[in-house]
Amino acid sequence: MSSNVKSGVATLLHTACGAGILAMPYGFKPLGLTFGIMALAFCSICAMTGLLLQAQVARYVPDRSASFFRLTQLIHPKLSVVFDLAIAVKCFGVGVSYMIVVGDLLPQVFATFTSHKFLLDRNFHITMVMLFIVSPLCFMKKLTSLKKASVIALSSVGYLCCLVVIHFCWPSQEIHDRKGKVSFGFPKNEPTPLTTLPIFVFAFTCHHNAFSVYNEQKDISTGKLTKIGRYAMAIAFLLYTTIGGAGYLTFGDKVAGNIITLYPPSVSTTVGRVAIALLVMLAFPLQCHPARTSISDILYFVQAYGKQDAAAVTDGNASENIENSTLLAAEESLEDDERNPPVSTLHGKKFNIITVCILVASYLLAISVTSLARILAVVGSTGSTSISFILPGIFGYYLIGSEYPPDARPKKAKLASYAGLVLALWGLIVMVASLVATLLIGASH
Repeated sequence: MSSNVKSGVATLLHTACGAGILAMPYGFKPLGLTFGIMALAFCSICAMTGLLLQAQVARYVPDRSASFFRLTQLIHPKLSVVFDLAIAVKCFGVGVSYMIVVGDLLPQVFATFTSHKFLLDRNFHITMVMLFIVSPLCFMKKLTSLKKASVIALSSVGYLCCLVVIHFCWPSQEIHDRKGKVSFGFPKNEPTPLTTLPIFVFAFTCHHNAFSVYNEQKDISTGKLTKIGRYAMAIAFLLYTTIGGAGYLTFGDKVAGNIITLYPPSVSTTVGRVAIALLVMLAFPLQCHPARTSISDILYFVQAYGKQDAAAVTDGNASENIENSTLLAAEESLEDDERNPPVSTLHGKKFNIITVCILVASYLLAISVTSLARILAVVGSTGSTSISFILPGIFGYYLIGSEYPPDARPKKAKLASYAGLVLALWGLIVMVASLVATLLIGASH
């Protein structure tokens, strides 16, 4: 695996592995060990399919500028702003939730060695982290610049994985006393699996950074890009299975939504809390990056269509009779725009202003509220399914093999196209099921 591919894998893996990794054991509760692992495997395959489709459709946009916005413009230009809005809101909300987690965790860590009120204030920790860690990272323009941050964050995931496995292999008496019933098949008298469905389905969501990762690769051949998706999802599956399985086997049906809260106070659990805090604070820039890009695309869309409307009004007032040659030229120009949609540039003053706005809004919201669980669950159910399944599926169905005549498409292109259709339909099912689980049953992810 080349260093460039390793960097891409690390970025996607870091994007997927958020604080929700500690809820993995709880996801096994209504499913049991066997079906929990099977559900994780199925979800990882679905997520991997989305990444592989993204790798294949990236070549339909030139100049390493593949994005949800540009690809949607190839299919249905006016829908591009809708999906970009979903991405921006979803990523912004997740970023705010990360800062809320930081505000909850760091005072707990400091409480182990100090009682100073100032150092136990959540707003103080959120402010310091935003100023000295998050903000400098958010102003980096390329995801490859965050490679070291991703390595540190993934080291935190590795520590948490070791912590869960060690407590399973060598449980203390206190942990042994807390152990409940372990089911290898479907457990009885447990709530519907819909309650934990979002945990598994959205554990692999990293697709909003996939195009940026692909664009920054030295070798952008489809074969190289598909390796990144395969490796990232395979490693994520192994991590989630290890943490989820070992955690569930440790506590059985008495497992909680955050497994680290079940371990007795010790140096190792305190370090575990530090690891979670590191993981989420370093993940914030990976949410800021796609949110910033989507906001830029939305602004570009509004400006572009505003100019078109103004031009249409001006032309209408100037002349009611348009020559046929002018009409033909306009049609050719429109067709050319559809084949090669214009790129929204993001640099200089525009880059800085959008970044500052995201940081300030995130900070103000994080210090003002203590939970966004229900809102985030709804946004995630719609935004995450669109990013992970629906859009990659639609792109694959409409674009893969589109350069061939319908009756001359290669078999591989046909299979990939139909796989895209199935993935998009699966995304719609997941969206409905997750919204039902969130609004009617009270699940979250």
